[in-house]
Amino acid sequence: MMHLGPWRFTNEDARRTLEVLPEVVEHAAWARPEGMFDPLKATARKLQRDAHGDLETRLGAAWELMASIRPTIAAEGLLPPTTPGTVSGLFVSNGGVPKHAISAAEVSFDGMAGDRQATRRHHGRPWQALCLWSTDVVTAFQRGGHPIDLGAAGENISISDIDWNQVRPGVRVRVGSVLAEVSTYSIPCRNNARWFTDGRFDTMHHHHGPVSRVYATVLEPGVVAVGDASTLEP
Repeated sequence: MMHLGPWRFTNEDARRTLEVLPEVVEHAAWARPEGMFDPLKATARKLQRDAHGDLETRLGAAWELMASIRPTIAAEGLLPPTTPGTVSGLFVSNGGVPKHAISAAEVSFDGMAGDRQATRRHHGRPWQALCLWSTDVVTAFQRGGHPIDLGAAGENISISDIDWNQVRPGVRVRVGSVLAEVSTYSIPCRNNARWFTDGRFDTMHHHHGPVSRVYATVLEPGVVAVGDASTLEP
């Protein structure tokens, strides 16, 4: 087990973080000014290729790179203003989807108490501790005739009344007493095909606009309950 501050990584977590690091930076760069993230992209590719370096040292460098995404965005004046919203739902499962609703939960640096991933190949790293989604996006899908519901797609926290276009990598979100920073978009998989009338689970891919779930790193653990305030913090 490797420790970077309060965050814990298994060897697999470390390897997978380095493997997808260029993709993490690409997510941050999506629909941002051209060239803004070019230096970070180059560093991410170098860390990914440096297979002979010490794993823990490379992970530390990757973690520092990920932490620099927010300052890069802030330097361009692109962080959103403070925006209030509401926690509309909380969801956990023992693996897989849908997740079931709960009224309140403790959140640690590892994620939400009572929640588990069925497989950790694509999930479960500290920068994927929480999955956040928009109640308003789900409602819009329902109005379009899709048989989706809150918690169905694996989100831990559903948030209402916040412009989901603003919930992007580098943005911080306060939910209850928990502070989290969005790390990446969550890429949909075929397990979510059943929630769409045509089976097109990529309908909730970020390439289609502000419709994607997002992963977030827990910066300040705490407690969150349905009905709590949820705020974007600049």
